[in-house]
Amino acid sequence: MSIDTTTVPERDLLRPLRYLWRVPLLLLHILLGVLLCSLILSWNQHVVMANGREPFAHRMIRWWSIQLLRVFGMRSVRFGEPLADPVLFVANHTSWIDIVLLHSQRAACFVAKAEIARWPLVGWMAATGGTIFHRRGSNHSLSTVMQVMVDRLRGGRSVAVFPEGGTGYNGILKVFHARIFQAALDAEVPVQPVALRFARGGRRVLDAGFREDESFVHNIVRLLGEAPLDAEVHFLTPAPASPDARRRMAELSRERIRTALEDAAPDNRRP
Repeated sequence: MSIDTTTVPERDLLRPLRYLWRVPLLLLHILLGVLLCSLILSWNQHVVMANGREPFAHRMIRWWSIQLLRVFGMRSVRFGEPLADPVLFVANHTSWIDIVLLHSQRAACFVAKAEIARWPLVGWMAATGGTIFHRRGSNHSLSTVMQVMVDRLRGGRSVAVFPEGGTGYNGILKVFHARIFQAALDAEVPVQPVALRFARGGRRVLDAGFREDESFVHNIVRLLGEAPLDAEVHFLTPAPASPDARRRMAELSRERIRTALEDAAPDNRRP
């Protein structure tokens, strides 16, 4: 396996030029996102997939996410096929960009930390898109979140979660929390692991997500200047339901994601 632990050469002379056009594009794209949330998502929050066909609001979420990745110089590439709604997607987590990346291929309700709900503009856009907010460390909040997840899944919406419970860095894949898998068992929907991977020239790039102790704003600024990347979404074989062994479901999902992160599969990719 070939891994690139740096994102660009030591001296990247094109970085200042990328800021010149990417920053204005980002501001315009955010404005477009506000308009889409106001005109489309606020009126279509609860639409669901029918007969395997995506509703218009979901297609708009995917289109906006693909274009946002392009602003950052990333090309969204899909490997494998996502299951039809409703499904519980479980993915590895390195930064905020993971949400956009998965949304570029399938619109889903994400579970995110409650602090995001208070962020100016971002919190409103996330809530409008169906995000479920969770206060970390609160058992009461987790119970409420689990019930909302079950309700959304039973209502026909897919839900996406990051079972690590937080972001990793330097390619570290942390232990998956098993309790979150109970929502899929209660709603009787499948669990599909999803590996989110970044590469340049076929080599895996590890620090496209957060670096250790890097802030949200710093990460955005750094990524805006980076050289182009492939942002890969690997939809993997579903984890079999194990009512008496949530831990087994979590371990199997983690193992399949770990394998996909380490082994590129260029023969079945779709842009």
